[in-house]
Amino acid sequence: MMKVKVLKIRLSKEFLHRDQKMLDDFLEVNEIIKVETAFVNDECYWSVILYFEEPKAAKSIVKEPKAVKYSADNDVLNSDEEKILNALKYWRSEKAKEQNLPTYFIASNKELMSVAKYKPAKKEELLEIKGFGKHKIENYGEEILEILESV
Repeated sequence: MMKVKVLKIRLSKEFLHRDQKMLDDFLEVNEIIKVETAFVNDECYWSVILYFEEPKAAKSIVKEPKAVKYSADNDVLNSDEEKILNALKYWRSEKAKEQNLPTYFIASNKELMSVAKYKPAKKEELLEIKGFGKHKIENYGEEILEILESV
């Protein structure tokens, strides 16, 4: 059975991180079928409508500890990694325009930096990076890996 969830992503600094985390957490545990977004100009927020199915056997799913995932802690990037990061940021901004989404919906700077440092070679390795769940990898994994190969 398909369900619908509406989230509000407020752009003001005080709410943005919290709202974004709520969205990320939701995306991580639900099977998203379709996403619609609309920008509410007068109140300056994104309205996100998620059509989803609840995970089948949610009780039996063991969530791996978050700490295991790789995350670049504001590491200093070497010149190769900078090139990768710049290519990823360019790809992200094009993707955001094309899908009419804010860039952070696609990937955060920290996630892109983590990709540049970790240099995954296959989709399974993307899963090891903090912020990359099944949904994000299904949508963008191929393209991210292609960028890594081409830089």
